[in-house]
Amino acid sequence: MPQNKKPKSQLREWVESILIALVLAVLIRSYFIQPFKIPSGSMRMTLIEGDHLFVDKWSYGPQLLPPMFWDIGFQEGSPLLSLRWPNALLPMTQKRLPGLGKPRRGDIIVFVYPVDPTKDFIKRLIAVGGETVEIKNGAIYIDGKLITDPRIKRTYYYNRGDYGAEGQTVHVPPGYVFVMGDNSGSSYDSRYWGFVPETSIIGKADFIFWPLDRIRIIQ
Repeated sequence: MPQNKKPKSQLREWVESILIALVLAVLIRSYFIQPFKIPSGSMRMTLIEGDHLFVDKWSYGPQLLPPMFWDIGFQEGSPLLSLRWPNALLPMTQKRLPGLGKPRRGDIIVFVYPVDPTKDFIKRLIAVGGETVEIKNGAIYIDGKLITDPRIKRTYYYNRGDYGAEGQTVHVPPGYVFVMGDNSGSSYDSRYWGFVPETSIIGKADFIFWPLDRIRIIQ
């Protein structure tokens, strides 16, 4: 007769449950929905400091291998331990799984900051690759035509930075997007540092879930 299996200890079951929950949480955060907290006022009044929102990764397709930047502990300004994907796997962070669509003008997107890949930024998408952008009298002109999308038109955009000077027409390279904050006077965005690779887009900001009086779909 087969011997009865030894029952699992409560501690082992508890540990296994925690590990399964952690794996599921990582998978959901990496490939479906990621929470994000607004740290500054660059997107006022659409998003304000302290808003907690969900970033939908299936709108554009999640990255095949999400970037990993994890600094543990600091000593004289440097991390004691820094975890990164091996160089052989880095090309996989530039590929995406099929999504529901592509980034479109007016979307609010979260992306890896091109100047410092350890940081995530949130801005509104203004132009896609192959288009030209000009800021004139506070309005946005794409390929020479005034943009009337109310999500963009309601903001007064200031001429600032190397890519947003008065009278300047900026050409967005293929495979990149041009982004700006809704609080144009206090936003450090594409006007200053240039373009965001489409491969660096994390997802689309869809929904504010906290605080309670701010719960809403993001436009």
